[in-house]
Amino acid sequence: MNQPLIRFEKVRKTYGAGEAAVNALAGVDLTIRAGEFVAVLGPSGSGKSTCMNIQGALDTPTSGHYLFNGIDVGGLSRDERAVFRRDHIGFVFQGFNLLKRTTAIENLELPLIYRGIPHAERRRMAIETLARVGLGDRGHHTASELSGGQQQRVAIARALVTNPNVIFADEPTGNLDSARTHEIMAFFSELNRKNGLTIVMVTHEEEVATYAGRQIRFRDGHIESDQINPNPAGAKS
Repeated sequence: MNQPLIRFEKVRKTYGAGEAAVNALAGVDLTIRAGEFVAVLGPSGSGKSTCMNIQGALDTPTSGHYLFNGIDVGGLSRDERAVFRRDHIGFVFQGFNLLKRTTAIENLELPLIYRGIPHAERRRMAIETLARVGLGDRGHHTASELSGGQQQRVAIARALVTNPNVIFADEPTGNLDSARTHEIMAFFSELNRKNGLTIVMVTHEEEVATYAGRQIRFRDGHIESDQINPNPAGAKS
């Protein structure tokens, strides 16, 4: 069985102090292995987004430990966490977060610039990754010239271009209609099944969660349930 990629050990996240203190995470234990596709669900305020923010090194635990491949990420400095995100993690957001007046290729080149990759090499990597998501003929179109589904594919390509260990997807279909939702989720499923990419996705949509092989539900800062989905929707398409 694959070794743990992500491990929470009694992770607690508290906002505020005294009577105003809120435990967004109340001592969570969690293990995610390389190659899993995990959907994280729960009502607003349940702790699911805080969990992802800590996993993505956007936030740190108040207490407990977050280990990524054995690295105690919670103990890293702000600059070290930035390097960690750059080297290991890809993000996909509900709002796409693309530069609207910039071409698809240039959007993909941006994270490669931060890695110091020379222009010719990053251009090649961007073009190849766009082709991988089925947008090889849209590279010179600006984001504003693309449909919502195409923009999300560019956002996924931007997350993939650095060859991350894991992709964190935060409500990735929240701005898409049902047809584009199926398209994007089928693509995520294919990335997971054929390429072994680890995907952790926060969603409030039950239908979207059926594409994942594992569903973790949060409530009041605790994991309420953690279940394997033996028949993920994407495997049927």
